Amino acid sequence: MQLATPPLDLRERAIEGDLERLSATELLAVVLGTGTPGHSALDLAQRLLDRAGGVDGLARFTPHGISQLRGVGLVKATRVAAALELGRRAAVSALSERPTVLSSFDAVVAWARPRLVGLDHEEVWLLCMDGRHALKSARRIARGGQHGCALTTRDVLGPALRDAASAIVLIHNHPSGDPTPSLEDLCMTRAIASACSVVGIPLLDHVVVARGGASSLVDASEER
Repeated sequence: MQLATPPLDLRERAIEGDLERLSATELLAVVLGTGTPGHSALDLAQRLLDRAGGVDGLARFTPHGISQLRGVGLVKATRVAAALELGRRAAVSALSERPTVLSSFDAVVAWARPRLVGLDHEEVWLLCMDGRHALKSARRIARGGQHGCALTTRDVLGPALRDAASAIVLIHNHPSGDPTPSLEDLCMTRAIASACSVVGIPLLDHVVVARGGASSLVDASEER
């Protein structure tokens, strides 16, 4: 009898980097990989979480304890325990590191240049800050070719809201080497700044980095 696997769209979402939107049950289903005859991996994941009292409770189980649930063999149980331990170590590491504070244009440029200046295509990155300008998260939200990439306000506000940002900074590179903002850059910045003000997450700056230097689109928008 064939074992039930996670729904195809669930696995595809995980592969496409949509893990942050998956529920705890869905994430656990991906880790389990398969269910049991007549029960999907989602069913098995939900039963496991119910038995443990949630993710926190599950993290206190040993592999042998997890394997006591019917349908969860020792191999699957060890896989789940390893995933939970990896998450715990990541959390400890994040807490032990000194936060990156990006409270100035120069600090943002210093963060961005080694990551973006050498690229032969354009990327847009979103930096989410806390109330003290400490970096909470950094993610690429758009990628294009040599001459630009499309970006919508939803691309910016969605992850900013999910990460509970107090403020944000946008960064993108110019593969041409010229950091001068284009008219499209300026229009996009004004639109995003306006949308950010509506939801109460200020856009502190939009910085362009290139081999020839860096520029602030917020300053450029105010000058024009």
